[in-house]
Amino acid sequence: MKKLIAFFLLFSASNAISQSSFGVGEYFKFRIHYGVVNAGYATLEVKDATRENKKVYHVVGKGYTTGMTKFFFKVEDLYESYFDKATGKPYQYVRKIDEGGYTKNQEGFFNQDNNTVLVKDYKNKKQKTISVTENVQDIVSTFYYLRNHPKVDKMKVGESVMVDMFFDDEVVKFKLKFIGREDIKTNFGTIPTMIFRPLVQSGRVFKEEESLTVWISDDDNKIPLRIKASLAVGSLKADLDEYKGLAHTLKVKAK
Repeated sequence: MKKLIAFFLLFSASNAISQSSFGVGEYFKFRIHYGVVNAGYATLEVKDATRENKKVYHVVGKGYTTGMTKFFFKVEDLYESYFDKATGKPYQYVRKIDEGGYTKNQEGFFNQDNNTVLVKDYKNKKQKTISVTENVQDIVSTFYYLRNHPKVDKMKVGESVMVDMFFDDEVVKFKLKFIGREDIKTNFGTIPTMIFRPLVQSGRVFKEEESLTVWISDDDNKIPLRIKASLAVGSLKADLDEYKGLAHTLKVKAK
C-alpha cells in the first residue's frame, strides 16, 4: 500500500517549461483498491510559491488509507516539493509520513550550485549535509520532470529514461521503461495511453523489479490514469478518480 502511494508522489519539469504538461491549479485524486476493496486515496496538487525571490511550483502530495484498511494498516503521508518553473530543479522537499507506525519527519534544502542537500530530521532532532549529483530531483519533482521529458513522446518499445533521484538520504537511479500503447476505459471515457514500467526494488512487497505498471495519457498532459502493482499476494490497483486544472484538454476517444 505504502509503495503504491509513494509512486504517485514520484512518477516533472524539465529543460524548459514553455510547453509544460502541467501548471498551477492542476489537481489529481486517485482511488487505490485491492480487488473490490477500497484501500485509500492519493492526491497531488500544483500551487504557486516563492523561493529565493523566484516564483516556483509548490506541489503537495498526500496519501492515506480509508475504511477497514485504515485499521489494519494506517497510512498518512505528506510529500511536498518546491521546484524552479524554468529549470525544474528542486529547492526544497518535505517528507512527513506515518506508514503502519513507521514514521519520518524530514525536510531537505537543495544547493544546486554546490550539489548538496541539507537534510533536517525533525523526528531524531539532527541534520546533515549530503553530496548529490548534478541536476538531481526529489521524489515529487521526479514525477513532473518525467512528464515533461523531451524523450517521452519519441521512445520506442523497450527504451528507458533515467533520473537521478534523492531519496532516503542517497541518490538512486530511477529508471522508466516504455512498454507500448493501449486504449483503456476510465471514468472519463476511453483514453489512449502510453504504458511504462518503473524500476522498483524487489523484496518482500513486490514480486520483482518490474512489478509496477503505469498508464499515462497519450496527449500533451501526460497524466497518470491507472497504476497496477503486482504484490507477493494479488495486485493493488489505482485509478484516477478526479482531476481539474489540466494545462491541456484531455484526449478522450469515446465517452
